[in-house]
Amino acid sequence: MSERTIALVTGANKGIGYEIAAGLGALGWRIGVGARDRQRRDTAVGKLRAAGTDAFGVPLDVTDDASVAAAAELIAGHAGGLDVLVNNAAITGGTPQTPTTVGPATVRAVVETNVIGVIRVTNAMLPMLRDSASPRIVNMSSSVGSLALQTTPGIDMGPVPAAYLASKTFLNALTIQYVKELSDTHILVNSGCPGFTATDLNGFQGVRTPQQGAAIAIRLATLPDDGPTGGFFDDAGTVPW
Repeated sequence: MSERTIALVTGANKGIGYEIAAGLGALGWRIGVGARDRQRRDTAVGKLRAAGTDAFGVPLDVTDDASVAAAAELIAGHAGGLDVLVNNAAITGGTPQTPTTVGPATVRAVVETNVIGVIRVTNAMLPMLRDSASPRIVNMSSSVGSLALQTTPGIDMGPVPAAYLASKTFLNALTIQYVKELSDTHILVNSGCPGFTATDLNGFQGVRTPQQGAAIAIRLATLPDDGPTGGFFDDAGTVPW
């Protein structure tokens, strides 16, 4: 990595996203804190700066074309480029949520944030990432999106919201497609699973702390130049697709 690595973390105002920003900031990186809510974004930036991180706020609604375009312009002008993108922003769509009861509007909203939002942000940031010496893209996924695990006898993934689960499967497929298209570049693209982490996404029912959940994103964001690309990983190793 360069001496002054620049990273953007979406949904970085709280939970796992905030801890990813804090962990990367502790490495001496300059961190763009992407978030929709101005007050929460400013609070997160203030906390990070108080802890010694060179953080700056990035107004960012991943569901809005103009917001994403403005965010790319801000980063280019304020930081001069981008080395690492962590696509962390996500929603569940609420619970309970089974295939027979979930409404089409909920599915659209979840996919708009969790999948289309990733496409929107990634494509806007790609010109800067292409110019980086060691570019990385980390897509925060979940093992609940693994078709292999979902269909393995004896493995119970629990009552996961149907639209959220499908969106993570969709995101994993998207990760693979980005890897294929960018195979002639030096951009490393991977999916990461934080584990069942206690955040407001699941009503704080998880068994892992946000700091523990952030660990895989930090590892994938700091991969060496000969590190893996096109993989799906958690703290224990490779997660099956």
